[in-house]
Amino acid sequence: HSDEDAPTSDDLEQFAKQFKQRRIKLGFTQADVGLALGTLYGNVFSQTTICRFEALQLSFKNMCKLKPLLQKWLEEADSTSGSPTSIDKIAAQGRKRKKRTSIEVTVKGALESHFMKQPKPSAQEITHLADSLQLEKEVVRVWFCNRRQKEKRMTPAGPIGPNGE
Repeated sequence: HSDEDAPTSDDLEQFAKQFKQRRIKLGFTQADVGLALGTLYGNVFSQTTICRFEALQLSFKNMCKLKPLLQKWLEEADSTSGSPTSIDKIAAQGRKRKKRTSIEVTVKGALESHFMKQPKPSAQEITHLADSLQLEKEVVRVWFCNRRQKEKRMTPAGPIGPNGE
């Protein structure tokens, strides 16, 4: 490839934006795209890589390498929208994950207040809470895990003593 073929960073930025909008409109996840690239063109890419491409967080060189593959994927996805295609079939294989759960504001409030009293509820407490809020136990369990992680990120670590404490 000569340098004249290389896209400018403006081209890449424009394409990344367009790509993300089309992908969402077509109903594919970043993971679907990464998987499809592997099946169609032999290079599997992770959801993280597709995410970083869309967010322009890859090196210029990697963005340039990925762009033609994503362009090809888009053309394939666009040309066959409306009829189930190889891309849909590939995506279906990859979709083993549960849909993201959205929790209502009132329910979130109840979880928050319980968290303030007890950030590490027992299995029994989780079951009780799940029943009372009409959520799956797993959703409540994961919410508490995520909330504890958030707490860790938000709370700055205190000064470290001479013994690393």
